[in-house]
Amino acid sequence: MAAPATPALAMVTGASSGIGKSFAEVLASRGTDLVLVARSRERLEELATTLRERHGRSVDVLVADLEKPEELALVEQRLHEDARIDLLINNAGYGFAGSFAELPLERSLGQIGCNITALTRLTHAALSTMKPSRRGGIMNIASTAAFLPTPYFSVYAATKSYVVTFSLALSEEIKAHGVTITVVCPGFTRTEFQSRADYDASAMPGFVWQSAEDVVKESLAAYGAGQTLCVPGLPNRVTTALTGLLPKSLLVSLIGRFTQPPKG
Repeated sequence: MAAPATPALAMVTGASSGIGKSFAEVLASRGTDLVLVARSRERLEELATTLRERHGRSVDVLVADLEKPEELALVEQRLHEDARIDLLINNAGYGFAGSFAELPLERSLGQIGCNITALTRLTHAALSTMKPSRRGGIMNIASTAAFLPTPYFSVYAATKSYVVTFSLALSEEIKAHGVTITVVCPGFTRTEFQSRADYDASAMPGFVWQSAEDVVKESLAAYGAGQTLCVPGLPNRVTTALTGLLPKSLLVSLIGRFTQPPKG
């Protein structure tokens, strides 16, 4: 089932930068009103002002750290109470490069809290209104890392594997109720992700990189067509298909040979 071409009101998490910010910009340019969620009030307010002035859209700002239960609950409450929201984009997420045994445990648990727990809870909250009204949809942003058990990114890759498996299964559960679930698996994208993750990706060739805007446009096209899985970029689709042919034990061994240790 195809999703509405232009959602009326979309909530975007992790909207202050990168792919989330690009989602907000592209959706506003197409006539969608927005609820923007992120930790940085300053960045959110600046973006909201720009989108209101440039596109004349209604843009609400909801400042929340999704790793904090009390702040996550506020975002859930908005989804429960505002049935106008017909698209939820679970974009908030991050990773840390490093040996699992040497990184502080809090960094790993934080990734699980943001990438898995918050995404799951917000999806459940959104369905509380979408399923009864038989409308709308959810886009969960994963990563090509979901298909690649990646040394030095072990927790991040595992959280994104969860996002893919959860989304594919949920899509099958909910498709008869008029709700679209699309999981998006970007590859290397020019955002702040690498610097925040303390990961040096400078050796990656230029052809593997995409802009956040390109990722967003492909993702929205896939969502609009009712596709369940979207891997933006031809190189990413080819790589994902090829790695799917290899036994996991061989795949992780090969990745381990090429994975660069974190800086420092």
